[in-house]
Amino acid sequence: MNTHIVRSYDEDLKYLGNRLAAMGGHAERMVDQAVSALVNSDAGLAKKVIADDEFLDETQREIDDKAILLIAKRQPMAGDLRQVIGTIRISADLERVGDLGKNIAKRVVAVTEARQPLSLFRGLQALAELALTQLKEVLDVYASRSVERLTFMRDRDDQIEAMYTSLFRELLTYMMEDPRNIAPCTHLLFCAKNIERIGDHATNIAETIYYVVTGEQMPIERPKEDNSHNVVVEQGKG
Repeated sequence: MNTHIVRSYDEDLKYLGNRLAAMGGHAERMVDQAVSALVNSDAGLAKKVIADDEFLDETQREIDDKAILLIAKRQPMAGDLRQVIGTIRISADLERVGDLGKNIAKRVVAVTEARQPLSLFRGLQALAELALTQLKEVLDVYASRSVERLTFMRDRDDQIEAMYTSLFRELLTYMMEDPRNIAPCTHLLFCAKNIERIGDHATNIAETIYYVVTGEQMPIERPKEDNSHNVVVEQGKG
């Protein structure tokens, strides 16, 4: 990071970075606690997650206002401008991650009313661990600016998509076996999709970081989509 003659300029840039780091840690906690509330049928924790989303909304607005003021006041160029614009883009992705965590928390009560097999919850936990690990590693790269470490993204994306597709197939099977499973499994399908989307936002953040540091767009290596549209579950023959 460059050092500027005007100290307050550096302080403004540092402030944006610190607020973004706070958003990242908060978003990670929200998702982790939302999945924990789902697995443990903890309605109290779910309510806490829903309330915690306000911090991300407020911080995103704060970052936007500060960044726009900095652009108008300092007229940053090159790497500085990319950093400011990158902060705006990353904060938007983190705000969406928080929304996805909140959406999971909102479904806790509905899922709790009809308990499903433990394997489904283990699958959701494993999927969440993968997505959160990816998000944490991406935010670590933002802090260190070590973009060469972003090579892990493709393999992690493939793992998340494969696990999500497997969970999607398993949930459909349970729904077909017993109509009483349809409502709770539908909620779990939405939860699984929300977790998978967190991985997509981590990918967006990685692309933004790469652009901020290098001034170039990250090479497109794969389409951003899951494979659940290819899942076909055959009905048993009577």
